[in-house]
Amino acid sequence: MTRTPPTTVARVRLWRWRPNTLKRHSDVFEAWIVLVTWILALAVGALAGQAAAHSMDSALSARRAQVHAVSAVLTDGAAKAPPAAGGYDDGRVWATVRWTTADGVVHTDRAKVYPGAPAGSPVTVWTDGTGRIVSAPTTPTEGMLQTVLAGVLVAQVAGTAVWASGWLVRTRLVRRRLAEWDEEWKRVGPEWRNLSGGRG
Repeated sequence: MTRTPPTTVARVRLWRWRPNTLKRHSDVFEAWIVLVTWILALAVGALAGQAAAHSMDSALSARRAQVHAVSAVLTDGAAKAPPAAGGYDDGRVWATVRWTTADGVVHTDRAKVYPGAPAGSPVTVWTDGTGRIVSAPTTPTEGMLQTVLAGVLVAQVAGTAVWASGWLVRTRLVRRRLAEWDEEWKRVGPEWRNLSGGRG
């Protein structure tokens, strides 16, 4: 069994770009559509992914700048075990904590702590500018992972959208070309059959 040389396969795949008397203007136009579609899909995907990653990184950095860690103590002992719950749960329980800010104001709020901690145990909580307890910000590693995932996801979606648009344009062009071929065959077919019959 003989194999087709790679150069022959490349010529077949790139036939729209090679001189050919049977090639139509629509074939060249289709080749340009495919080329431009791939270039735009890659470019738009890369730019959209980079913008999404930058936006996510800025949002996470701003979040980290708006909260800060404070030392607090438990006012009551924490429950021995967390209540049964379905789905994601980090195993911590809610308990009342108290802390004093730099200006001497005492705050009391509820925060999640590890179960079984006795009253007076030190805990670290995160607060915002108003002194309310908020969730801890993402770590640099978690932030980098979220940034990369956001960039990759947006890049893929944007690139796919551009590619799908080009595919729709190409599909309409192919349908139009097939319709033109059908009309031409309706005109040429009877004459060709008459000529073939006469020669027979």
